[in-house]
Amino acid sequence: MPRLDPIIARFDPIALSEMDGVALQARMDTKFLFAASELPALLEVLSTEYRMLEVNGERGIGYRTLYFDTPDRRFYFEHHNGYTYRSKVRMREYVGTNACFLEVKRRTGRGGTLKRRIPIPAISEHLTPGQAAFAASVSQCDTPLAPTLWNEFFRFTLVHHERAERLTLDIRLTFRDADGEAGLPQICVAELKEGRKGHGSPFLALMRKLPVPPTSFSKYCVGTVLLRPDIKYNQFKPILLRAERVSSAV
Repeated sequence: MPRLDPIIARFDPIALSEMDGVALQARMDTKFLFAASELPALLEVLSTEYRMLEVNGERGIGYRTLYFDTPDRRFYFEHHNGYTYRSKVRMREYVGTNACFLEVKRRTGRGGTLKRRIPIPAISEHLTPGQAAFAASVSQCDTPLAPTLWNEFFRFTLVHHERAERLTLDIRLTFRDADGEAGLPQICVAELKEGRKGHGSPFLALMRKLPVPPTSFSKYCVGTVLLRPDIKYNQFKPILLRAERVSSAV
């Protein structure tokens, strides 16, 4: 991949303190998957339409995530079995920002996503009673949760100059659990987050032009399959095959 520094320097910056205005905790999400090698050309096109998050003078942030699930992997199978209402529970550290949260994402009946989070001192493999109560309330799951999967990646966050729209671009995906490690270093996972779906997104127009179709991609579920090939994963075969094709085309 060509060096990104000259390209990302063309974006106007947005500070972390300004992000609250475009938090979009209730939103519509659309994901796309393409080769990480295509990222420089895409950023060239988008540089006049979006600002890029800058933290401590740096563009892009590393993310560390620990996912929690029930002993029988309820959250994984909710997604695999296509439940309209499904949840994910995770602790996430925004590397270099001193920010760490317990986050619960709940898929809603109309295809939207509701995210709730509370600050925590650091990632821990044990939920405190207060954290467990918060997770149970938002996820609507009273079963005790245990840590199941670590995930790390690097993210560029773009914010449109005018629209209520954020775009995240994730690269260098790695996964690990108690028994092993796996990674998807050749792909980029993009997620368009809008207050509501509608016309006008420059990124969406670019994806249609290439064309790159929308796709479902859960880091938790994909990482689980890569590390646990014995688990049922029929519904995730198309996205795994697409990730393989994208990686092999580089």
